Amino acid sequence: MNYIGGSWAALEATLRNFLRPVVTESRPSKPARPPESRSERYRASFALTTDEHAQGTCIGCKMCENICPSGVITVTAGPKIESKATGKKRGSAADFVLDLQGCIFCEMCVQVCPEDSIVMRRVQQAPTYSREGLVLTMERLYANEKALPATWGNGTVLREAQEPKRGEAPPAPAAEAAPKAAAPVAEATPKAAPDAPTGGTT
Repeated sequence: MNYIGGSWAALEATLRNFLRPVVTESRPSKPARPPESRSERYRASFALTTDEHAQGTCIGCKMCENICPSGVITVTAGPKIESKATGKKRGSAADFVLDLQGCIFCEMCVQVCPEDSIVMRRVQQAPTYSREGLVLTMERLYANEKALPATWGNGTVLREAQEPKRGEAPPAPAAEAAPKAAAPVAEATPKAAPDAPTGGTT
C-alpha cells in the first residue's frame, strides 16, 4: 500500500511541475538576455581597465593576488614604464591571469586595487566546453572592458561606501581648557586639648 501512495505522490509532483512555466534559460542555443535587464550590482565576470591613452592602469602591485581568498589571481610584475597620462614612471603588469573556476565573486580584489584597475562585469563569460575557457588571461580581461557592461562600482566607490571619511584630513583637536586654579583651602586651627583632670580632692 505504501508503494502505491509513494508512486502517486511522485506522479502528482511530476504533473504539477510539468505545467509550471519555464524559468531557466537554454544556453547557448538561446541568445543571452540583454545586459540592461540585469541589476547593476550583479557580479559575473572581470575586466582590466585602461586610461584615456589606451594604456593599462594595472601597476603590478599584487594586492589583488595577495587578498584573494581562493588564490585564483596570478600577477607578474613588469618593469617601470612612463605613464602617458602623468608623464611619470610607474609600475606595470607583465601578465595577469584570473581563473574563474575557483572564484567566489567576493569582489575583494576590486576593493583593494589602488588604481581601480580590476573591475567586475555583470554579464557572464560565454559558455565553453573546456576548463581553459574559464581562465581569463590579460588579453581577455582587457577585452572585457569594452565587451561587457560594468557593475555599479570600482575600488574607490567600494572603499568610500565602507569608510565615507577615508582620505579626508582628520579634524583638528579641540583646544583643551586650562584647568581652573583650585581655591585655597584654609588650614584648620588645631583645637586646644582639654586640661587633664587632677588627682587631688578638695
